[in-house]
Amino acid sequence: MTDVDRRTFLTHAAGGVAAMALVPNLSAFGSYSLNATLRVGVIGVGRQGREILGELTKLTDVEVTAMCDTDERRLSAGLRRASGAEGYNTVDEMLSSGKVDAAVVATSTHTHREVALKCFNAGVHVYLECPLAHTLEDCIAISEAARGAKGVIAAGLQGRANPVYQLARGFYKTDSVRDPVSMRAQQHRKTNWITPSNDSARYQDLNWKLDPNRSNGLAGEWGTQQFDVFHWYSDKYPVKVFGTGSVRHWRDDRKVPDTIACTLMFDDEQTIHYDASLANSYGGTYEVLYGSNAAIKLGWSHGWMFKEADAPTQGWEVYANRQQFHNDEGITLIAGATKLAEQGKLKEGIGLPHPGVYYALEDWVNAIATSGSPACSISEAARATAVGIAANEAVMKRGIVDINFSGL
Repeated sequence: MTDVDRRTFLTHAAGGVAAMALVPNLSAFGSYSLNATLRVGVIGVGRQGREILGELTKLTDVEVTAMCDTDERRLSAGLRRASGAEGYNTVDEMLSSGKVDAAVVATSTHTHREVALKCFNAGVHVYLECPLAHTLEDCIAISEAARGAKGVIAAGLQGRANPVYQLARGFYKTDSVRDPVSMRAQQHRKTNWITPSNDSARYQDLNWKLDPNRSNGLAGEWGTQQFDVFHWYSDKYPVKVFGTGSVRHWRDDRKVPDTIACTLMFDDEQTIHYDASLANSYGGTYEVLYGSNAAIKLGWSHGWMFKEADAPTQGWEVYANRQQFHNDEGITLIAGATKLAEQGKLKEGIGLPHPGVYYALEDWVNAIATSGSPACSISEAARATAVGIAANEAVMKRGIVDINFSGL
């Protein structure tokens, strides 16, 4: 495509908006070097814990040597996925076994404080799943304890370690996007959020997300991850949030809404519009940041930039192929596109080969190897969690709530 052809395409494609998929060069990832095998224990082997187990097995010089869960069925399921690992019923037993150098905390959100503090006190490296905690009090306690911890402490807000999100943030910080206009995100999944069990006590334990006394609902459990993306890109935090929600589909006497909508407001009157639902899966999960020159849409494994017709051409658009978006046609931006095109593999460069949690875990291990800082600190996670807590409060009250960062 010549310079003139490119300019014509950027002007006329997609009704004045051209789309480019943001795909990073992954050669820099996974290049850490540990002096010895990192022995990792996984605490909590429910659905998220088992996914983490699978991703840990992909990492170089990492071995899952132990896991812990109070539920025997989940523990047995986890042990089948990690040959040679020892199983424990309590955190204290696992930490005192001498078999772990690092621990991943993937327990229920409301139990994070107790588990995390035990891990910090044991001096091991810690990866703590997010949201960080169920209450602001617990967030503050975890943050304060993490400051004195000896190991590398990482928070599991995955966007900051995601290669696509890192690349896209570079574009967002330039004139490629220019003046920030607004932000929006959604997470839609058709699921009832229930793990079945015939035992009443076990059912209650497994389904804590449906208990308003232990759960921060969709805004807290899902929204926190996505809110943090906007904090990271914009370097600011919302100060108020309006929320509403109701049960639209799963009419099983649950007290936690299955569908919500929130508007988060900043001091400068910019907003984030967020909605989440367990009742419909259309559109999936994504974040969009709108600017006067372009919009960036992020889909965790993929990212796109939609340029405005009057946005200047900056040169990097040269490595592109056309991509269809419903009735709009755009162009795809791929790192190393010239080489891929020569090999006839241009479209193979689109999308990440691993889920987001893989890159977050890899980043943590790299920080351990280099004695560096992880992509997401506990303090950043505490602020994102505070936003999620306030958003859930607004949803439950169906009103406006001030976001409290005191002590964080």
